[in-house]
Amino acid sequence: MTEYRFEARDEADTERLAARLAARLGPGSVLALDGDLGAGKTRFSQALAKALGVKEPVNSPTFTIIKEYEGRELPFYHMDVYRISQEEAEELGLEEYFFGSGVCAVEWASLIPDVLPADYLELYIGTAGATERSFLVRPHGEPYAAWCAALADEGVLTRE
Repeated sequence: MTEYRFEARDEADTERLAARLAARLGPGSVLALDGDLGAGKTRFSQALAKALGVKEPVNSPTFTIIKEYEGRELPFYHMDVYRISQEEAEELGLEEYFFGSGVCAVEWASLIPDVLPADYLELYIGTAGATERSFLVRPHGEPYAAWCAALADEGVLTRE
């Protein structure tokens, strides 16, 4: 699998990446977000929601697990699975969201690998300074591989 990287100097760069990805997302798109505490998973989700046309404030769904928002054209489902087990994730019926009519951003997605669909975009966010973030992007499945290759050709992502 080809891996890609995106280096963000500041939040504006994070918003730029989110906007470029949002332009390609459609019903059933799943972004699996991981990284250390405070790395920027929620901040990226906020930028993605903004790019999708969500007007209301987006905050961490840590205790509610799933928050639903209306975007310009698609619903946005923001999930945080940090506090649930693999079994609890299966019982929640997340697959209804994954294969539904909206876009899903799943924080701490690596904790529920057996629940994720076969096709999704993995983003690991690492801290590289006070405002700098490094995104390791791994496409799982053909649509995401094509998106990443196109973004690399456009100079947004770099191939690892």
